[in-house]
Amino acid sequence: MSARRSVVAHCAEDYRAAAQWLEHKADTWLIEDHTDDFFCDQVLRGLARDLRLTEQALNESITLQQHVDANRILQLYERLVRIFTAKGWSFERKLYASTSREGNKAMNLNSFIGLMGHSLKRVETSDGVILRDVREDESPDFVMRDSEYVLTLDADSMLLRDYCLRLVYQMEQPGNERMAVIQTPYSSYRGAPTRIERIAAATTDIQHMLHQGMTYYDATFWVGANAVIRKAALDDICVVSTEGTRTVKTYIQDRTVIEDTESSIDLGYFGWHLVNYPERLSYSATPPDFGSLVVQRRRWANGGLLIIGKFFRIVHARHQQGNDVKLGEWALRVNYMASIAWSSFGLMFLLAYPFDQRLLSPWVVLASLPYFATMSSDLKRNGYKRSDIFRIYGFNIVLLTVNLSGTLKSIQQGMTNTKIPFARTPKVNNRTASPALYVTMPWVIIIYSCMVFYADTFSHNWGNAVFAGFNAIVTFWALTAYIGIWHSVQDMVLGLIRWFFVPIKEPQQEAAHKRASWRDALYFGDRQMIYESRPL
Repeated sequence: MSARRSVVAHCAEDYRAAAQWLEHKADTWLIEDHTDDFFCDQVLRGLARDLRLTEQALNESITLQQHVDANRILQLYERLVRIFTAKGWSFERKLYASTSREGNKAMNLNSFIGLMGHSLKRVETSDGVILRDVREDESPDFVMRDSEYVLTLDADSMLLRDYCLRLVYQMEQPGNERMAVIQTPYSSYRGAPTRIERIAAATTDIQHMLHQGMTYYDATFWVGANAVIRKAALDDICVVSTEGTRTVKTYIQDRTVIEDTESSIDLGYFGWHLVNYPERLSYSATPPDFGSLVVQRRRWANGGLLIIGKFFRIVHARHQQGNDVKLGEWALRVNYMASIAWSSFGLMFLLAYPFDQRLLSPWVVLASLPYFATMSSDLKRNGYKRSDIFRIYGFNIVLLTVNLSGTLKSIQQGMTNTKIPFARTPKVNNRTASPALYVTMPWVIIIYSCMVFYADTFSHNWGNAVFAGFNAIVTFWALTAYIGIWHSVQDMVLGLIRWFFVPIKEPQQEAAHKRASWRDALYFGDRQMIYESRPL
């Protein structure tokens, strides 16, 4: 019995040492912003607290002279080994000529998933290094292990320590065999230093609650920052195509820059379900300034209108199969994909149309109260102020042009059948400059609203005068708080200066020389000498 207590005491000591190491790591971590605070508190110290709890339980068992099963001690040691043991490996698809050249996040995932379960050989060719399956008499350069589940995670996101444990356990439960994707829609890091980051974070945190209701109606959309995905579901929606001489497997469609939304529709067609787990287990960074926010929200606004047509076709196909889409799912999916488009055009109409007393009935105003009351309640439940509803209203006004441009880009993409380049949200410490159009339009809205307020006051059109005056005040406050008057002037001037400059086109001969291949050098020598020796 004494030897057994000695083993338990030694295990408790090891847990204490592990917790001390994590606490020391957190104490010495360089804190640069609120995301570092989150990492130290929730990741490092959070794990240390768990280990301390185990240490205390072991010491208490010794004090009370209680028996601890040997298998449990073995499990505890195995836990320590797994916590402090990691194997890392990276895969860069553009190093290989056999993988897709498309410049977007979806193809990064597609290239990796397409090679899972293969033993691969690197082969040098005239086009570059390619990857192919090994033959019977060859040894592989590396083996891409297959897996039942795939975890995806954005570079600016963090997962809490029990993320995979909870989500995979849920997928393994009886009755969840057709669950394709399970996720916790990401929350924002608390303690944001800027107003715009705090309000953008509020809009993100509200989405976490909305997605729970979407799961109830089987209308969940995959939010691409993080997810646990069943590999069999990805195999069902795989599309094999050619890209030049390459064979490309596409699991996650890259037709739009919100590729996870389109993949959600594809999975639903094959009878798979998506689930939002009702816990906050994942966190992601929010753009800290207006310029980087423009890049993110313009990307979010692009693609919904293209996907909604595909959804209607799938609704028709499911009807023919006898698997009708229920009204709740239909309404929530259409709202999710098209709400940015119709709300942006609707807000623009409200701001620009000269309403009179007959059109602006008090009942029309009262009809919007349930929406604002519900949102203010959600804000309160998420730790924000109810008054933030007005700050979000101003936030949406200054982003009106951004959302409209994303919507129009979707229409352009649908008419031209072209792909829109994927624009990553800038991750820089300094301010990101905004395109001049997006900082000019808030000024236009303020000036126009003041003109409407002045005209309607003299014509005694009090309803529209109050509405215009309110918009002018809220937009000016949002411009000052979220963009900054001086920053807006800087971006407008910079945009004007850039408009006057014309990019210098490279001479065709130099461009041809830069595109010269090894065959040109082998058969024709140095073409630059030929170009430079020609008389003017």
